[in-house]
Amino acid sequence: MNDIAQHLPHIAAAYLVYLAALLSPGPAVMAIVSTSIGEGRRSGLAMAAGVFAGSFTWAMAASIGLAALLTHYAGVLQVVKIAGGLYLLYLAYKALRSASRPDAALQLATTDAVPVRSLKRTFLLGYAIHLTNPKAIFAWVAIISLGLPQGASPAAVALIVGGCLLTGLTVFTSYALLFSTGPAYRAYRSARRGIDATMGVLFAAAGIKLLTTRI
Repeated sequence: MNDIAQHLPHIAAAYLVYLAALLSPGPAVMAIVSTSIGEGRRSGLAMAAGVFAGSFTWAMAASIGLAALLTHYAGVLQVVKIAGGLYLLYLAYKALRSASRPDAALQLATTDAVPVRSLKRTFLLGYAIHLTNPKAIFAWVAIISLGLPQGASPAAVALIVGGCLLTGLTVFTSYALLFSTGPAYRAYRSARRGIDATMGVLFAAAGIKLLTTRI
């Protein structure tokens, strides 16, 4: 308990970064949104479950592999922190760039006809989208490196990974439930630029903090 209390600021920072990543539209989120709008709630939930499974896979790979490396190689943490910080700055750039663009591309993506798939195929598609996206693994590396200083216990690692995964499952499922209704999607589209701009600022602040924090 003392170890967890000691690292609570780091854990909170990791949660905030992960929440910002979840709320920033990317390939996985847009797959959930478009599937929910075009094919209904059940398909949207199946897509969300597949995306979560991909996130779970990357979370396990990042936490187990990174923990082992950090135990034996002190210099690895510095490399990880630099890579994670640069990735967060890249996300900030993309979010701010998206905030400056009109909604035409989003409208086209959601109004195109989408073939109806079985729930199993939809799940596997969501899993493949997240598993084959290299950004997902770098996001988890950034999250763990931000929330896992040297000397952190396995309990602290479990709290970061478990908390983020639970948050991800909640958010992915909520996307599927909300965007299977027309009014919610229209409300999101009208506020998209503000959301992207806010996420861009959050990503930039997290990236700068990660790059400038001493090990």
